[in-house]
Amino acid sequence: MKRLNLILLLAIAFVGIQNLAAQELYMPRNIKAAYQKGTRSMDGKPGKNYWQNHGKYNMEITVNPDTKVVNGTESIDYTNNSRDTLKSITIRFVNNLHKPTSPRGGSVSEDFLAAGLTITSFKINGEVYNVNAKNWGTTGDVRLKSPLLPGQKAVLNIDWNYPLSKESGREGQINPTTMFVAYSYPRVSVYDDYNGWDKLPHTDRQEFYNDFNDYVFSIKAPKNYVVYATGDLLNPDEVLQPEFAARLKKSYTSDEIIHIANEQEMKSGKVTLQNDWNTWKFAVNNIVDVCFGLSSTYLWDASSVVVDNKTNRRVSTQAAYDVKGTDFINSVKYNNYALAWFSNNWPGVPYPFSKMTAFQGFADMEYPGMVNDSQTGDPKFAQLVQDHEIAHTYFPFYMGINETRYAFMDEGWATTLEYLIGISQHGKESADKFYKSFRVNRYINDKSAEEDQPIITMSSQLSGSGYGNNSYGKASLSYLALKDMLGDALFKKALHTYMDNWNGKHPIPWDYFNSMNTGAGQNLNWFFQNWFFSNNYLDLRMSSIGKAPGYIPVRIENIGGFAIPFDVVITFNDGTSQKEHFTPMIWKNSPKFISVKIKTPTGKTIKSIYIDNGIFVDATPADNSWNDR
Repeated sequence: MKRLNLILLLAIAFVGIQNLAAQELYMPRNIKAAYQKGTRSMDGKPGKNYWQNHGKYNMEITVNPDTKVVNGTESIDYTNNSRDTLKSITIRFVNNLHKPTSPRGGSVSEDFLAAGLTITSFKINGEVYNVNAKNWGTTGDVRLKSPLLPGQKAVLNIDWNYPLSKESGREGQINPTTMFVAYSYPRVSVYDDYNGWDKLPHTDRQEFYNDFNDYVFSIKAPKNYVVYATGDLLNPDEVLQPEFAARLKKSYTSDEIIHIANEQEMKSGKVTLQNDWNTWKFAVNNIVDVCFGLSSTYLWDASSVVVDNKTNRRVSTQAAYDVKGTDFINSVKYNNYALAWFSNNWPGVPYPFSKMTAFQGFADMEYPGMVNDSQTGDPKFAQLVQDHEIAHTYFPFYMGINETRYAFMDEGWATTLEYLIGISQHGKESADKFYKSFRVNRYINDKSAEEDQPIITMSSQLSGSGYGNNSYGKASLSYLALKDMLGDALFKKALHTYMDNWNGKHPIPWDYFNSMNTGAGQNLNWFFQNWFFSNNYLDLRMSSIGKAPGYIPVRIENIGGFAIPFDVVITFNDGTSQKEHFTPMIWKNSPKFISVKIKTPTGKTIKSIYIDNGIFVDATPADNSWNDR
């Protein structure tokens, strides 16, 4: 008996150890080190020793529409807030992607290729450095003559130029009279607490990672070119003729959609001051990037919308588009709806910037305070794309996410917000249909082994559709599954805990996990283990049903493994039906199979029973049902 009791105690202890281990999420060694150093905390907050570096950028940029060359001179006041002595500085220039020698994730045309960055002067604290950017890829290292000590500042002065690529993607030439200029200045790359200098090359798929900086910048452009940029326009009266400056200023406080400049006004030279060159000045603080577009032919609309009902704060909403850009006629209207909806519903945080401009280009790409979207010819799809790009304001811009390593931390959320706002615009049936067809079906119907890689896999290590599915659909499904499990109120509380902890900073996945645990008031690591650290996929199976007085026992197997919500739907022979919903919580203690008891009305016979996964599209739907035949 004593031996039996000992065996029983050992078995219980073993199960306890297994359960404890299941609550601990895997961390790479560098992430563990960050928590041990106290820069990050297990309660989800930045640790007591957290820091991040900061730059103040003052830039004067000139764009020559004839030569398509961008020239700039900049001063960067850079502060080393880390506890490390920096012996070198890594400079990032994303536009070197266009150099023929730069690594890329796919093939490109000749029109995509360009010469890349030329540096004509480089100084640090007044000392001249012999820097040859011709040898750089999208990053380059500069060895410091004097190390930058903790808490010290360095002033970098850089003069540079580069040609805009003929083929426009995220940036470049859009047409002979229009350019979109992004990632257009050399910047100090991120130096962070868990990886040091960010030296991962930009290869045109995984996106970006930047510090929160302050910017004062000017764009010099010829007369008749209107400049649209991140940040506040400081000098409208110095670049616009009085009538157009007045229209723009009126739009800042108006709900009305105001046509700042139409086709004829742009053609006739009535819009800008008629100096040979005009200098447009902008400023914005605590932001991860700035960009701008310019055109001598685009139409210009503007309005504004209240994004914070407590303070009545308004945001300027603008659109710049070609006369044939039919998708963009309603862009300002879309802007107003999206900014108000995101601010008051999901994520329920007031839009943090002072402006949002929709610019017609080719990228379907987000930037702080701007989106560069293409003409699709489908107004409904155009609205969805614009919603998605605006949603990125929160992830990665408000939250400072490292998209290069952890794309699911921003693309997954933008996809989720795109779906939620779509419900409000077009109804749940329409939003579900689009989400399944556009975000889930291709993933779950592609049986390639790469499709089932853990979401936590570093984004730069994934290729093909495995990257897109991990970043967009699978990550979004995890957020929606957690929302279903916690309920809207608790999920929003947890989400706001995460966002309050990390806006303006650099969160990593474990900060999300820990913040959500704290905000929800429960250990959700079993859920995060299931969704982020596994090779699971979406696949349930109804393995058996039984009969009992007043209820139906149903056994359901989780073949794919993901903890997903589902409905059990029973149809009776009299044509009526009933549905019972189960949240992902049902899989917590029995992840492989469950048995549920569905209460049924007396006197009714069952015609069929099936599992409805909703947007969590099943890999093998044929085994999700039972019919009485």
